[in-house]
Amino acid sequence: MANSSAPKQKRAAQAAGPESELQDRVAGHFRASAEAKLKSVDALSGPIADAIEAMVKCLVDGGKILACGNGGSAADAQHFSGELLNRFERERPALAAIALTTDTSTLTAIANDYSYELVFSKQVTALGHPGDVLFAISSSGNSANVLRAMAAAHERDMRVVALTGKGGGEMAKALGPGDVHICVPHTQTGRIQEVHLLTLHCLCDGIDYMLLGAE
Repeated sequence: MANSSAPKQKRAAQAAGPESELQDRVAGHFRASAEAKLKSVDALSGPIADAIEAMVKCLVDGGKILACGNGGSAADAQHFSGELLNRFERERPALAAIALTTDTSTLTAIANDYSYELVFSKQVTALGHPGDVLFAISSSGNSANVLRAMAAAHERDMRVVALTGKGGGEMAKALGPGDVHICVPHTQTGRIQEVHLLTLHCLCDGIDYMLLGAE
């Protein structure tokens, strides 16, 4: 009598191959992400600390933080402003932060009437004041509208904290002497964005620590 379980075993063996390969691929992403973060520790701990101090000074002096970026960096800008306006991991008063990526009427009006390159810079010109901080996020460092926002911030006597990767691109060249550059030492966009997220949490934690002290 033929073994009725043989076809099932064969199908299971065939399915196990691709599944195992997929699991290995996923595991590889976890390891690569962890490696990227560990390799960034020495390069980023100093600039992140500098950015925390700049942001805390801005907030204590009654200023606000304006954040901008495109795509995943737009999500990071909103994530960061949400953590400051609401809270991170500790109870505290709300902190002044605005993501320039959320007002669709403003964004589309500027893009339609002028240029997409101006969607952030016109908001910075309207909302920014001396002493405020622009948190400019771009994994490539070459986003034209973020570069325009940086120029507008400098015209308003604002400091810029730039969060980039891939060497910093054109944004690295546009930084002023009082600005802070947090540049992830990696070239792959996904890895850069993963370190960016960790950086956001470091900034939020550091701001709370500077304002409230250690728990």
